[in-house]
Amino acid sequence: MPRACYDYLLMAKILLVEDDRNLALLVKDGVTFENHIVDVAYDGQEGMDILRSIDYDMIILDWDLPHVSGLEILQNLRARGSHTPVLMLTGKSLIIDKERGFQSGADDYLTKPFHIKELCARINALLRRPAQLANSDVTVGNLKIDLSLHKVTRDGKEIPLARLEFAVLEFLVRNKGQVFSNDVLLERVWPVDSERSPESVRTLIKKLRNKLDAGGPSVIHNVHGVGYKFEST
Repeated sequence: MPRACYDYLLMAKILLVEDDRNLALLVKDGVTFENHIVDVAYDGQEGMDILRSIDYDMIILDWDLPHVSGLEILQNLRARGSHTPVLMLTGKSLIIDKERGFQSGADDYLTKPFHIKELCARINALLRRPAQLANSDVTVGNLKIDLSLHKVTRDGKEIPLARLEFAVLEFLVRNKGQVFSNDVLLERVWPVDSERSPESVRTLIKKLRNKLDAGGPSVIHNVHGVGYKFEST
């Protein structure tokens, strides 16, 4: 499968709310291929319910949805003080409709039909972080974590990580020194359609440490009774 987007800076957790299942699958496959984590809701009420309990790095939101419209979801989100980037998808092409979307708090707007490459370019722009974070590497001894390339090496040799393993590592690296419980990691990193339990977090952290530490001190610290954090010293 050819790459649809070429310069993602960081892995993100994205919610797609789209009732057209074929389009939803196309978008999910294209964005997931770029190493992002994509959850899908197929109607407005489901999307609203998910957003009440889970925080995302970005939301892709169809306008015309069953039960609750995308515009209502967006207005509710902004009324609650959320600044999460929102990309609206819609068949509406009139300027007045676009104005309504932007006035309600949308960050970008894409009219159907669209090319997956254009969607990815819009996503990339909305997810862009400050250059000093996006282009930085983290080096701990002979271990190097390249956030922009989604690559980890030890002494120049790549350490293969599964998609979710890197997602957890990147989340901890981006929030260096902060402690996150199993529940928070499940909410912020795990896809909603995957196995989600405290045991799955413990199992993944153990696998990740085995790959990263090579018998030395761990870069992922366990704060007893609280959770996990990344430390580079």
